[in-house]
This record gives sequence, C-alpha cells and structure tokens, in this order.
Amino acid sequence: MKGVLAIILAGGKGTRLGPLTLHRAKPAVPFGGIYRIIDFPLSNAINSGLRKIVVVIQYKSLSLMRHLADGWTFLSRELGEYIETIPPQQRVGERWYQGTADAIYQNIYFIEKEQPKHVLVLAGDHVYKMDYAKMLDFHNEKGAELTIATTEVPVSKAHHYGIMATDETDLITGFQEKPERPLPMRSDPNHALASMGIYIFNTDTLIKYLYEDARTRSAHDFGKNVIPQMIRKNARVYAYNFVDENRKQAKYWRDVGTIEEYWEANMDLISVTPVLNLYDGEWPIRTFHEQTPPPKFVFAQEFEGGRRGVALDSVISSGCVISGGRVLRSVMSPNCRVNSYASVEESVIFEGVDIGRRCRIRRAIIDKGVNIPEGSEIGYDLDRDRERFWVSPGGIVVISKAEHIDAPRALAPAGI
Repeated sequence: MKGVLAIILAGGKGTRLGPLTLHRAKPAVPFGGIYRIIDFPLSNAINSGLRKIVVVIQYKSLSLMRHLADGWTFLSRELGEYIETIPPQQRVGERWYQGTADAIYQNIYFIEKEQPKHVLVLAGDHVYKMDYAKMLDFHNEKGAELTIATTEVPVSKAHHYGIMATDETDLITGFQEKPERPLPMRSDPNHALASMGIYIFNTDTLIKYLYEDARTRSAHDFGKNVIPQMIRKNARVYAYNFVDENRKQAKYWRDVGTIEEYWEANMDLISVTPVLNLYDGEWPIRTFHEQTPPPKFVFAQEFEGGRRGVALDSVISSGCVISGGRVLRSVMSPNCRVNSYASVEESVIFEGVDIGRRCRIRRAIIDKGVNIPEGSEIGYDLDRDRERFWVSPGGIVVISKAEHIDAPRALAPAGI
C-alpha cells in the first residue's frame, strides 16, 4: 500500500441526522459509546496498511479536528506517514466544496505533489470493516482505471444509492445515481448492486477526469457526473464485491444517514452476538480514549422499594456511574450518571449526560452534557415530546446539547 494515498471525504452536512449535526460534522457524531463514526474508515485504512491519509473537512469541523488531533496523530512524518486534515482553501476559486469530485479537485495540488500510483477515496460517515488491500489487488488484477466497492441491497431500497450493471467479468456497463427504477442484479432480481462510495483510481485517470469535470457545468459529483462520464467513454471501471472483515454470516455496512438508521446501528451493538463485532482483536477499531475511571454500579438494596444500580443488555462506557438506576438495552458514552430510581431503555446516551432521580427515558438519543431534571419523562408521550424536542418519524426522541430542559411541575416523592 506504499503507493496509495487515501482521501477521506468528511465534509458533508449530515442534515438528515437532525439535531446531532447542529454542532458537529456527521463523521464526528459519537457511535457505540466510545467511538466517532470516522473511526471506522480510519481504522480500516490503518489496518489495511495505509500510512498516507488525508481527511477533507468542511462544515462544523472543530469537533472532528479535535478528535483527530487527540487520537490520530501517532504516525511518523519522518517516515513519510501522516493523517492530514485539509479544510477548503479556495485554491481554484472562491467557493466551498460543490460535490465529492470537486472536494478532490480543489486539493488536486496535494495529489500532484505526492504523486501516488493510486488514490483511494472513502466516505467518512459509514460504519463497516474492510481490507482495502484486497480491493487494490483486485484493481491491479483487472487492469482497472477505477474500481468501485459494491454491496447488494434490496431493490426496494436501491433508490438511495448509486446502482450498477455489470457483465460476467465485473466490468461496469451501466450506472444509475439514486434511480427511481433501479436495475436488479443479473443473478438476483430482488437485489441491486450498490456503490459503497469507496473508489480506487489510477492517479493519472483521476486527474484527467477531474480536470474534465471542472470545465463543465455539473454537480461535480463522482456518482452523478464523473463515473457515468467514464463509463460512457468506455474506461475500464470495475465493481469489487465487498469482503467484510467482520467475519459474520451477513455483511455489515451501514450508512447511518438518518436518525432511525443511526439508532438501529447502535442498538445492533447490544445483542448477545452483535452483527458488528467490536471485540475483534484482529481488526481493532481505534479511537481517542480519555483518562477516565472504570464504570461503577452502586446500591443493591433488596428490600421492597429499594434502589439497585443495574445495567442489562447494554454497552456501558468508562466513567459512568449507575447510581441506583436501571439501564436496559442502551448505549452509554463515558462519564454519564443515572441516579436513583431512574430508568433508561433502548436509548443512546452521549458523553457527560446526567439523568436525574426518578426519570423515565425510552427510545431516546441524548446529546453531550445534557442534564435531565428529576422526574422527567421522555419517550412515553410523543405528542408532548414534540412540543419540546425533535422527534423522528419513527418515534425516536432526540435532545440536542443546546437544549434546556425544565423540571416537571409535579415530582414524585424524593425517597431516599
């Protein structure tokens, strides 16, 4: 992988994640308790042997930049290794990044300076495990100019993706970007072949088509413009069937683009045998770890009405104190507190949240540093919740870190 430059596109707004991206870029959104979404493509790159990685940032990037500076600065520049962040610099015009291809084009000087043999383009907001070295081997064996990683998706959901048609050699013969009537696979009429937003380009090919696209009036996007143009010109564009390093029966790749998808992906982690295996020493997912104490569960009063600090079927991060409360089927980030008689169910709790006594929380996502007043109920009366918070179409209540939550007017007796 020495001749490969990896470019991670981490500049999207992530507007479909609602309040979670009010103050941060989508790749910086916490996931699974201790991770950020961008930790997955970064860990894949490191585990694949890549040592030259550029992260292209744009919107609300401070949180992302801090995370990368805190947890991803271990490579040695003396050895020609780096993880570099690049904001929009307006080198080719007074504009922000207009599309995925334009984000690369505006930084084309970096590619020309590095002179890699291949450029690997990745999305910074997908959750999966993948060895990019295997994809590079396929690319070289096919003599490809561009290779696109693909996975099978149900035809009913294919309109969310770039959809491809291939021949028996995996050469891509047709490409549809988010089609209303997607083409099914030749071998399976119920599924379509979808782009994962992972591309390996020969560098000279990439530069050629970026310059061509820059001269046209287009969205300057790989899926909408560059890839269809390459196929029309009979470029050697191949589809690589995704090989999952998760080593489970079902492939795992999630574009956590909506609140429902994000919540479901977190809920995946709490099952006895989760589809996404985070406990795999052979393919570790790296992140930044603060110096925090271990989690603690206190109060085990057995008498009637007593309080017990307990968590079941949950992910509990370091620094958490479950102080006489109950956590069920939930994901809790570091340094959270659940106070006496409180109940948290099927929820995703970000760092530093304090849940007051006798609170009842269900099917909620609570952002960083929020204090939930004693006696609050969230997720039980969605009509009332909509008056105060953002509620997804599927009934997930989202409380952003900017929210001020008033204490309920009538509280239950304080108890012990």
